[in-house]
Amino acid sequence: MSTSAERNSSSSRGSLPEGGFNALVPELDVTDIDASVAFWCERLGFEIAYDRPAAKFAYLQRERAQVMLCQINGHWEVAPLERPFGRGINFQFKATSLQPILAALAEIGWPLYREPYEAWYRTGADREGGSREFLVQDPDGYLLRFAEDIGERDVGA
Repeated sequence: MSTSAERNSSSSRGSLPEGGFNALVPELDVTDIDASVAFWCERLGFEIAYDRPAAKFAYLQRERAQVMLCQINGHWEVAPLERPFGRGINFQFKATSLQPILAALAEIGWPLYREPYEAWYRTGADREGGSREFLVQDPDGYLLRFAEDIGERDVGA
């Protein structure tokens, strides 16, 4: 596809994401759209809301999280891309349960960047919010953090 207009109007499958579009949705350049969609959907539990196969683009959702994947096409690159992509950023996704994601990754022997751990973050003057988290890199090296809520507590508890 040569122009943005052609890419944007190419044939599509699916429909708008459940609940509409989030106010912020990152779009990640990927080297192989098929491998990335397979990883994100089969291993991380996302589903395709809609895609444009000819444009090598997919809009994914999981619970309330949304992300766009697009195979590198030269339209958005501000500098050469080198693995690992996304250096200096991690994307946090809230998950009802980490177990299905961890099991799907273990099934194919996919390495975790950081094993599951418990973290508490100050969320106000006297409160902390807790989560059980792990980090994993996708096929292009984007750092993804999945977090399961474990509650709140008073500071110093």
